[in-house]
Amino acid sequence: MLRYSAVLLAALAALTLVSCKHAPPAGVVAEVNGVPIKTVDFEKLYATQYPQPMEETNEDQVMAQKLDLLTRLITTEIYWQRAEKLGLTAVDADIDAEINKMKAPYTKEEFEKKLADRHMTVDDLKAQFRRDLTVNKLIAKEITSHINITDADVASFYNANKAAYNSAEPTIHLAQILVTPNPDPNVRNLKNSKAQNAAEAKTKIQDIQHRLQQGEDFGMLAQSYSEDPTTTPNGGDMGFIATSQLEKLSPELRKMLESLQPGGISPIINMPEGYRILKVFEKEPAGQRDLNDPRVQQQIKETLLNRRDQLLQAAYYESARNSAKIVNYLAQTIVENAGKAK
Repeated sequence: MLRYSAVLLAALAALTLVSCKHAPPAGVVAEVNGVPIKTVDFEKLYATQYPQPMEETNEDQVMAQKLDLLTRLITTEIYWQRAEKLGLTAVDADIDAEINKMKAPYTKEEFEKKLADRHMTVDDLKAQFRRDLTVNKLIAKEITSHINITDADVASFYNANKAAYNSAEPTIHLAQILVTPNPDPNVRNLKNSKAQNAAEAKTKIQDIQHRLQQGEDFGMLAQSYSEDPTTTPNGGDMGFIATSQLEKLSPELRKMLESLQPGGISPIINMPEGYRILKVFEKEPAGQRDLNDPRVQQQIKETLLNRRDQLLQAAYYESARNSAKIVNYLAQTIVENAGKAK
């Protein structure tokens, strides 16, 4: 979904007001082609998006958050209406499949607590998935299906960026699971699991190691239990690390990782910041990576696809918005109240 800066949001709000400015109907924050976005639904969604207000949050910050959320809701409503006309509305089977995937890492009680923490019910979650999946289907049909990356496109990009595929030294693609006795408050893993002291950290990492030895998925365990705020959401993926960087950390660590084959998992590593378990995905030797390398081609295709997709989505959004009749009553109220004493 497209996101906007506060300045751009204010400009969009002002443009909306020019086309139609009248008293807001009771219980409505916006209209899209005459379809209301109800205040009660909007406030409920805001509570799920911002369940715990930030410290020192003031009224202006709250209104900026609400204006941003409403702008996204308006965009979703525009797309929803288009998807309905094209018969692309998500069906119950799609929604049930997504909810089952979401439930998978949790017990029934844990899942219900997650929903309660976000002030959501299962019906709320189903409505959210129906909207999101419907918009995704629209984007796939109207945009993604029309993107074609040719071999000539890939070759042209490679030749223009050849130096980027020349590694000065060997690299290793790693993932990690980190457990620390001093948890970072910004850590968000799926199980909300954080060791609180050295004894808990040691027990936790040993349990994770045992589960890995039993064949459980490394990425899912990282998402569920790892305590690194940067890599946990990506299943512990650290990307490619140069061997010189590993050498600086520890010559023994570099030698141990170089001895592992792709797919190999390290023993528990005790480091100053805590315990780590590392997984080797792949290794890249030093030197120029050739255009004929399937991995190079795939990386370039994904880069070009993402670039073109972003451009077309931005253009599609502008076209869809220009053809819609939008009244943003929240924006109207903010502008009308500007400068008034509080």
